[in-house]
Amino acid sequence: MPYFDSASAAPLHPVARQALLAALDEGWADPARLYREGRRARLLLDAAREAAAESAGCRPDELVFTPSGTRAVHLGVEGALAGRRRIGTRLVVSAVEHSSVLHSAGAHRARGGTVVEVPVGRTGRVDPADYADVLAPDTALACLQSANHEVGTVQPVAETAALCREAGVPLLVDAAQSLPWGPVTGDWSLLAASAHKWGGPPGVGLLVVRKGVRFAPQGPTDERESGRSAGFGNLPAIVAAAASLRAVRAEAEEEARRLRVLVDRIRRRVARLVPDVEVAGEADLRLPHLVTFSCLYADGESLLHELDRAGFSVSSGSSCTSSTLTPSHVLAAMGVLSEGNVRVSLPTGTTAEEVNLFLEALPAAVARVREKLGAPAAGADPEPEGEELVVDALGLRCPQPVIELARNIGRVTVGGTVTVVSDDEVARLDIPAWCAMRGHAYLGESPAEGRPAGGAEGPTGGAGGPAVGYRVRRLT
Repeated sequence: MPYFDSASAAPLHPVARQALLAALDEGWADPARLYREGRRARLLLDAAREAAAESAGCRPDELVFTPSGTRAVHLGVEGALAGRRRIGTRLVVSAVEHSSVLHSAGAHRARGGTVVEVPVGRTGRVDPADYADVLAPDTALACLQSANHEVGTVQPVAETAALCREAGVPLLVDAAQSLPWGPVTGDWSLLAASAHKWGGPPGVGLLVVRKGVRFAPQGPTDERESGRSAGFGNLPAIVAAAASLRAVRAEAEEEARRLRVLVDRIRRRVARLVPDVEVAGEADLRLPHLVTFSCLYADGESLLHELDRAGFSVSSGSSCTSSTLTPSHVLAAMGVLSEGNVRVSLPTGTTAEEVNLFLEALPAAVARVREKLGAPAAGADPEPEGEELVVDALGLRCPQPVIELARNIGRVTVGGTVTVVSDDEVARLDIPAWCAMRGHAYLGESPAEGRPAGGAEGPTGGAGGPAVGYRVRRLT
């Protein structure tokens, strides 16, 4: 079964496996002890730190190992904010940061701090000038990912870091997705990453704090890892993580060139093979192994199940699952379609044959999901009945409000309006995206009360949000 979700966790690299097994025999002792076994463990830890620092582009004494990449982000954000508390409490983040950064930002806001989110364009890329505009004198820290985890867009870290340096603000970079492909360029101040993203074992992260950065570790500390990450580290896993990072970086240039060809094939063919698809993210300034697309009139959970039955393991940024009612914050910030979202991230060694098999299976999987949901067939528009129509989509969850809009847009004359009343939060994102894809005008939203007369019949109960009317003008 082809595994196409390496952005979540890459398969264990063979070098990591070899290093892990060897370190289990040699690196079990406490590296803080002075006896023979401790000294041997210390040598392994120092060698791992040097190898990881070389790959990260920093000094060994600037890098510490943490229990995870998420913990590295939390420690980095908290320590940098605490170290600069006399400067101010303003934290600047992009709107598409990983949840680990946004959770840290939320905790900072709950403590009374200020959080400013920098918007992105439709490709998910920030404008460095937008960072410069919000770097006020009370800014304690700025955060910017090196590449987006959902759509693969590479961010202008070097340019943003230069602006932050000019303003005297440290920049923390979440490099979890990009570090396997190369060092993060620019004059950044802090960096976090996670071993399971590059084929190392889970449970190992790394945090880099450049010399000269004001940093105050929070919570109880001990003498390990420069006082920045407490506790007895998993030394065999650390050794395996450092060894695999060095190994994947040695292969990165050739593998990136090969995988970029396969991802380009997916980007080109998906839109031709499947009707009503939007490919998200930058076409060129992106990670070489990752592509994301969204399918109208489909929900991500059902589509993932169909692809799994067809033998393909992929992930989704779609909100249309039984566990959440909110859209992917990344896709929402970009203003692109979120329903029926599929993220394909190819691991090292993926073959052209596997990609071709995926492209063969995808159209049928999407068609089955759309059929189950009752998506409108092409050319099945009804005869116009008037200039205005209200469509009742209360209680219907993504993607049903958009399906109801598509079914009913033909019931108004060209220039007429359709108002979709929905209590599904995802409709706020997907109805404007549908209009952009289908050539109609989105006129905005307004509060709605009760169940409107006429239109599609939906179940009672609602999808959890307030009733909102989304107004669309038919243009074609």
